[in-house]
Amino acid sequence: MAAGGPLRRLDERVGDAVRTGGFPGGLAEFCADLGNIAVAVPVLAAAVAWTVWRARAWRLPLTAALALALVPALVAPLKALIGRPGPPGMDGSGGFYPSGHAATTVVAYGAAVLLLLPYPRFGRQLVALGALLILANGFGLVRQGYHWPLDVLASWCLGGLLLVVMAWLRERWEPVRPGRHAGRGQRPAA
Repeated sequence: MAAGGPLRRLDERVGDAVRTGGFPGGLAEFCADLGNIAVAVPVLAAAVAWTVWRARAWRLPLTAALALALVPALVAPLKALIGRPGPPGMDGSGGFYPSGHAATTVVAYGAAVLLLLPYPRFGRQLVALGALLILANGFGLVRQGYHWPLDVLASWCLGGLLLVVMAWLRERWEPVRPGRHAGRGQRPAA
């Protein structure tokens, strides 16, 4: 992909088509901004605070924060190693694959969903909202010419791996969900 080939050519054709399509630029910029640290971190911080306050649990919220902190530690070396140039109009140097903004979006919003999902108050619609925000961000990044589609897709995969680990830990650490309590004096099964 970094050196060229049919997959890269297809990726660039799709990216060019999205970028030059008729989707409103202002809305696309708003979607692209969902991956900014100034937007994504407060969303995850609110979910972390809610979970700590409501469940008096700290391991999974701490894991969510650590997962988000891992994003730049994983993305930066990959960008340096692969060195893929960005779309036209972006700096000609490499470092666009994978997208840090897309990875931030997946981990911040995905982790927030994982933290809040057990609470009936938030409902299953939370999953749809999280997925919509992640998809909108990816589309906005491509539409605005900040990244190629495969830059975004790679970040979704990377962020998804972090969320899978977090979901596995949730099942291990918190097998009893809020609203379904173990009997008085009993500890949940580990």
